[in-house]
Amino acid sequence: MLIVNVKENESIDKALKRFKKKFEKTGVLRELRSRTAFTKPSVKRRTQVIKATYKERMYGKHTEQ
Repeated sequence: MLIVNVKENESIDKALKRFKKKFEKTGVLRELRSRTAFTKPSVKRRTQVIKATYKERMYGKHTEQ
C-alpha cells in the first residue's frame, strides 16, 4: 500500500504528483497491461534483444579513438 503524507501548507496537486510518481515506480500498471494479452516467449526475447542493443548504443562504451 502506498502512503503519501501531505505536509503542512502543501497543495493537494503536489501530493498527488508525488503519489503518481511512487505508483509509477512500483510498475503495477505496466505489469497489468502486459498480462492482458499473451505474448509468445520468442517475441519477448526479441524485444529484450532490441532494447538491449538500443541501450548499448546509447549508453555503452564507444569505440571511437
